[in-house]
Amino acid sequence: MFSLHPQLEQDSILLGHMDLCQVRLSLDANYPWCLLIPERGAVTEIHHLSEEDRHQLMDESCRLAEVMVGLFDPKKINVAALGNMVPQLHLHHVARFEGDAAWPAPIWGRAAALAYAPEALAKRRDKLISALVGEGFTPAAN
Repeated sequence: MFSLHPQLEQDSILLGHMDLCQVRLSLDANYPWCLLIPERGAVTEIHHLSEEDRHQLMDESCRLAEVMVGLFDPKKINVAALGNMVPQLHLHHVARFEGDAAWPAPIWGRAAALAYAPEALAKRRDKLISALVGEGFTPAAN
């Protein structure tokens, strides 16, 4: 049975659902940063997923990355599944820019999390949801 790790819930907001994954927006405003979290119980590694789910995860990851590139025009999209601190499988999708808070290094441990102003959070949330709506994405109820 799927349940969201408390740290992921605390550090992000739900944008909606794809066929396999929850799509969440990180609450760190330093970067456009989304998470994909497969809604499968007790999964900590990609290789723990069924072959069908692994393919679905890759499709959803590519779709999210394409949406983020279209919205934010970053220099690079960083995609990572670390899980050292939060063992539940989740894929980070971070839009990176020359001159961002950590460029060109990895984002972890470089800059303190920056809280969104409420209006900026709503604007980023709405922008992402609007771009994701369509095949395989259902927005979260507000």
